[in-house]
Amino acid sequence: MMNWTSLLKKPDLSGVSVPEWVRFIAQDIDGSWWGYSVEPLQNHRGWYENEVGEYIRLKQGEASESWCESLIRLG
Repeated sequence: MMNWTSLLKKPDLSGVSVPEWVRFIAQDIDGSWWGYSVEPLQNHRGWYENEVGEYIRLKQGEASESWCESLIRLG
């Protein structure tokens, strides 16, 4: 089981298969939660991997005005 270090409310990922290589998760403006193998960069609508590492869409959540503060490092 992965541990969380977060700055906001953690998403409910029960029932979601999160790959072992995922080290960060973040939410885009549309509510989509993504997993990244390296720390993603932020743009005006979400997060991106900057062509480095792997990424995977984990789930669709509700859109949040706080999406830009959603980056969470998994420990």
